[in-house]
Amino acid sequence: MKNILFEIKEGLLISLKAIRANKARSVLTTLGIIIGVASVVLMSTAIKGIDQSFQEGVASLGSDNLYIDKWAWFDNDIPWWEMRNRKHIDMEDFRKYNNLAKQPIAIAPSAGSRRTVKFEERSVESISITGTDNNYINTTTLTFEDGRFFNELESKGGRSVAVIGSEISKKLFPHGGAMDQSIKIGGKKFKVVGVLEEQGSWVMGNWNPDNQVYVPIQNIFKYFVSRHSNSITINVRANGSQNVDATKEEAIGIMRRVRGLKYDEKNDFSINQQEGLLSNINQTVGVIQIAGLLITGLALFVGAIGIMNIMFVSVKERTREIGIRKAIGATKRTILGQFISESAIICLIGGLIGLAVAIVGSMVIAQFDFPVTVDSDAVILAITISLITGVLSGLAPAYTAAKLDPVDALRYE
Repeated sequence: MKNILFEIKEGLLISLKAIRANKARSVLTTLGIIIGVASVVLMSTAIKGIDQSFQEGVASLGSDNLYIDKWAWFDNDIPWWEMRNRKHIDMEDFRKYNNLAKQPIAIAPSAGSRRTVKFEERSVESISITGTDNNYINTTTLTFEDGRFFNELESKGGRSVAVIGSEISKKLFPHGGAMDQSIKIGGKKFKVVGVLEEQGSWVMGNWNPDNQVYVPIQNIFKYFVSRHSNSITINVRANGSQNVDATKEEAIGIMRRVRGLKYDEKNDFSINQQEGLLSNINQTVGVIQIAGLLITGLALFVGAIGIMNIMFVSVKERTREIGIRKAIGATKRTILGQFISESAIICLIGGLIGLAVAIVGSMVIAQFDFPVTVDSDAVILAITISLITGVLSGLAPAYTAAKLDPVDALRYE
């Protein structure tokens, strides 16, 4: 055991001396590993950040929600033309469903449009405007930075009031003070009565509450949506995840009754769940992961080939040294360990530098509100990949060095 530890110690010392003796070559050799490890870490942290952001965004909408809609959001089994020909779900359908449903703890209609939102000289374009009623807030877990959601009186009266997301507030009111200000939505004045807290759901696009404005639903139909396009979504929140299936079954029964469907007729509506959102993002993240693995794998492969070539050169240059060591009793195992450890150390140094580059890069990317998080998993990943790449890259050169005949090695010039 002592001999093995001594051999490891000696091999590491010789490896470090060899690396110091060829500083420029060692630095150039590590470039491929630096790029590869930095790519792996940045890719893994970006994917993790995107996934975490999406999960938080879904949670902000309420994990027990159902959405009754004319369209199936993620079901590709239903032809699009069939869904297009369905009757709109309108406010009358909502009122009937609301009167009959017993399972949900909250029900609210919603309809959307996209408009430019302005305050004085500042404006943000193509913002999602959601029209709903005062019960909508009970179908979500949204919280407020300031103010409140519009109340029943404002909702039923179609008052010109608005609740804005955190990103809208930052862009229109960079110094704060959004409350009670009059903003223009599509040229119409609305008073801000609430500002939502940041949800951090960067990846959710149109679903992102940070980039939405909420107004009483009558204003959507009055100002922004034509009477011929007055389709709504019915937002339903079940009483806990254990009651989602029961709430869904009840909704199907009630909506078939409301829509006047016969027993042999197919549903002319869809009930969407957040599992569809999760499945959709998981597929997207999966594609990103595969593409990322191919790109980073290629970078690491190129780096590994470079290290292998340099190690072969190193073996050639030190052939006489290897012969001397063998002549005085060094075993094949000792020579093998020396060159593998040298390759591993070079890769480990490159991996640590790559990790540092990735951390700095993630900090820069984070300034643009892109969700990246570097945690202990990334550190372990960088070190593990570096060591594995180093060992694999050094195997062939080390084996070549270990099998050299000491007599021939001593004669090498």
